[in-house]
Amino acid sequence: MKLLPISYLSKNLIRPKTIFSLILTRTHFNSPIVASNCLIFQPIEAKFLHSSPGIISSKSLFLGLRANHRMARAQPQSVHDFSVKDAKGNDVDLSIYKGKVLLIVNVASQCALTNSNYTKLTKLYEKYKDQGLEILAFPCNQFHSQEPGNNEQIQEFACTRFKAEYPIFDKIEVNGSNASPLYKYLKSVKSGHFGVGIKWNFAKFLVDQDGHVIDRYAPTTSPLSIEKDIKKLLEKGASI
Repeated sequence: MKLLPISYLSKNLIRPKTIFSLILTRTHFNSPIVASNCLIFQPIEAKFLHSSPGIISSKSLFLGLRANHRMARAQPQSVHDFSVKDAKGNDVDLSIYKGKVLLIVNVASQCALTNSNYTKLTKLYEKYKDQGLEILAFPCNQFHSQEPGNNEQIQEFACTRFKAEYPIFDKIEVNGSNASPLYKYLKSVKSGHFGVGIKWNFAKFLVDQDGHVIDRYAPTTSPLSIEKDIKKLLEKGASI
């Protein structure tokens, strides 16, 4: 690309305060732009692009803008943007939980925290399920291999011993390169007191009706101690 003299730049540069920059603020990019033999200010990449002679269509001019716009929209904005597997391997779109308060927990069957957490999670669910609470349980075997069973065995254990009526999903990993995309997102939004990673079984994430992560609780935090936060979200949803 050949260099242009300063006089040409000052004469032909379309500055940010011109009609061009105003067009950038519009939602739809359908209006053609006439820019013959001039420099075009491209704010996305902060570069100057020299146009070819003639008329530049809005399609070619905004190609970079459209690509960046699509990439931005592709980034997950909430828990509702994710899909997970249920215990039978079927896809579950978490958008089905829009309007629900969610408590997301990584569970295990052979942990010192198992009895107390499962028992109290069941109590919470029985008390608030009709008011809009859902508990999403994700078995994980990453912590001292304390969830060794298959999905069927895990379901039988939780449902028979603790009367769990909330969904128990496919076994996942919550840390490392193979971590569930959902958990990568949860951790990126709310880090723990000792870093981003999940430290043990029964870490908990509280999610509001719009899929936004509100808080994160340590594995040793009793589910019943979260009750006040759950009630606050349920009451807020009921008042809308």
